[in-house]
Amino acid sequence: MMKKTFVIAHRGASGHAPENTMISFQKAIDMGADGIELDVHISKDDKLIVCHDERVDRTTNGIGFIKDLTLDEIKKLDAGYWYDKKYANEKIPTLEEVLYLFQGKDILINIELKNGIIQYDKIEEKVIRVLEKFKLMDRTIISSFNHYSLIKIKEINSSIKTGALYMCGLVNPWDYVIRLNIDVIHPIYFALYPDLIKKCKERNVEINTYTVNCDEDMKKVIDLGVNGIITNYPDKAKKILEGIY
Repeated sequence: MMKKTFVIAHRGASGHAPENTMISFQKAIDMGADGIELDVHISKDDKLIVCHDERVDRTTNGIGFIKDLTLDEIKKLDAGYWYDKKYANEKIPTLEEVLYLFQGKDILINIELKNGIIQYDKIEEKVIRVLEKFKLMDRTIISSFNHYSLIKIKEINSSIKTGALYMCGLVNPWDYVIRLNIDVIHPIYFALYPDLIKKCKERNVEINTYTVNCDEDMKKVIDLGVNGIITNYPDKAKKILEGIY
């Protein structure tokens, strides 16, 4: 899929703007990111909500679990002031709102299902339904730390690419994902090693690593030959890549 390392903006350009907001995603696009990573939960009234945490406390002026709040309640929250007062009144977006932004743009979309701590009912079906509506399935990766969800995704639509997120020292991850019919591994960057890259490439298993933010680490993982870097600083990663290729 990729001739050189892709730059995937982690929760948008979250090193420059409040994470998982429309301004963060727009900044990432403006910085030339090849892809956008975002996180999805489900609200009390069954809406797909783009936010990292299960609760709104850290990134808004509100309190509570997303699962216990309606969309109207979520939309009343300020999701920007905590980062910088110039971003006051930024809102938590829905998945549909974010996908509207990507219409007509040649950009990879990495949707992480946040269904590890809270088991959201039929989140896989609901996300696929929205992707089908926007006709974005051919340039989307659905990832999760909950690998049961990735199996469900393939059962619903085998053409959608899936990515297995992990932090542990997974033994022979290339065999693991092939056995589960998962397309991509998403290891934390310090879990990378040369033989992992070699074995994955031999088996056509792609590797997108997270969350790589400092120059030295970016250069190291690019030299290792990963397919994608997931980073808070897509502008920095693009500049480093320009100096390498």
